[in-house]
Amino acid sequence: MDASSSDSKYHVVLFPFMSKGHTIPLLHLARLLLRRRNFIVTVFTTSGNHSFIANSLSDTTAFIIDLPFPQNVPQIPAGVESTDKLPSISFFAPFALSTKLMQPDFEKAIETLPRVNFMVSDGFLWWTLDSAIKFGFPRLVFFGMSIYSTCLSRAVVEHRLLFGPESDDELITLPQFPWIKVTRNDFDSTFRDSEPSGPHFEFNIKAITAAINSYGTIVNSFYELEATFADYWNKENGNEAWFVGPLCLADAPRVEHEPRKKPTWIKWLDQKLEQGRSVLYVAFGSQVDISPQQVKEIAIGLKKSKVNFLWVMKAKDPEFGDESELQESIGDGGIIVREWVDQREILIHQSVNGFLSHCGWNSVLESICAGVPILAWPMMAEQPLNARMVVEEIKVGLRVETCNGSVRGFVKWEGLKKMVEELMEGETGKEVRKNAEEYGEIARKAMEEGSGSSWRNLDVLVNELCTPRNT
Repeated sequence: MDASSSDSKYHVVLFPFMSKGHTIPLLHLARLLLRRRNFIVTVFTTSGNHSFIANSLSDTTAFIIDLPFPQNVPQIPAGVESTDKLPSISFFAPFALSTKLMQPDFEKAIETLPRVNFMVSDGFLWWTLDSAIKFGFPRLVFFGMSIYSTCLSRAVVEHRLLFGPESDDELITLPQFPWIKVTRNDFDSTFRDSEPSGPHFEFNIKAITAAINSYGTIVNSFYELEATFADYWNKENGNEAWFVGPLCLADAPRVEHEPRKKPTWIKWLDQKLEQGRSVLYVAFGSQVDISPQQVKEIAIGLKKSKVNFLWVMKAKDPEFGDESELQESIGDGGIIVREWVDQREILIHQSVNGFLSHCGWNSVLESICAGVPILAWPMMAEQPLNARMVVEEIKVGLRVETCNGSVRGFVKWEGLKKMVEELMEGETGKEVRKNAEEYGEIARKAMEEGSGSSWRNLDVLVNELCTPRNT
């Protein structure tokens, strides 16, 4: 980077974690910053993730710096530089802990850059706090979660609510939020273990400690969506949360000068729109491992519901068996896609009227922004809490029925068929669709340039961090 080009400009460093679900929102944040005057944005990544980031930011002035990813890490196959390439999500902890080995190269690169006004680092890259302190600039942390799930997680830890006599599926009331009830199964095993240990626990402690000691937290959400929890967090914590989303709406409107070649799935959606048919979008993210038995139940349930559906699966997963056999089992009503898709493009398509989702936070926000109701099927991490928010708090979705009523239970085709039909055609489905559309409108207003609550929040943060202070 030419330092002379940075005169009287603000310089922000973004460092996403090596996972697409964590990376994409920070790339949207890069765009949001670059829409302001006098900003330079530098994004750090690794060579294995470079092309994805470069393609995403190709029409911007953002700089991208590649760092070598650690080699010869025990348990991590050679060449794996992103969590979606891990053989199993069980390898996450050693993968995340290994990123600490990137710190020397990161700091060498920082030394060559124009002065940094502040950095937004993924919370999983805890060690970047030490680098920020060393070079004298503030570090803001980004976890890619709702503040709702963050508040609930903190509540159960502070009050040790998961270690009582209740069973794993018995409802537990939260003292801070007495209208909310959770179960042990809403939380990962590290929360449920009274004496946690091991690599995952070690990693969690590092990430949480660094977050607490950072300048603040960037939240991919809008204040109006979770105002009660935003107020609670900012009252009870020294680490302020800044609501600057939904970041998926950060792109300025673009003009297409020539018709671009449409992917096959968009052509299929166009066809369904012409036929006047409503489509259910089905996707469970890039991290989730689903058993072959569960896949078969999904296929049967979708087919018997008689809805049209577009089902996005992992690109390569031998668990799913023979492709032609699976396509045959779902019939003519749906298509299976195994490629990386622009999820937002699918959700805003006029034919799409429902989303069967794992409730990753990016997916929840994209669905709300599109005004599409959710059929929640949480799989891992904080997704069960997101599902509670979707169904019980903001009421923009319904929930799948498991065969034993447990959050983590098996879903049989009969239960899936019932809830798909209710979401797409039932009276409750109409209610949650109306709510989703209303929140979608509020989300768009929050991101309006100059006037929206999220736009103004980022302005306040930028002024706070970049305006020279008299000493």
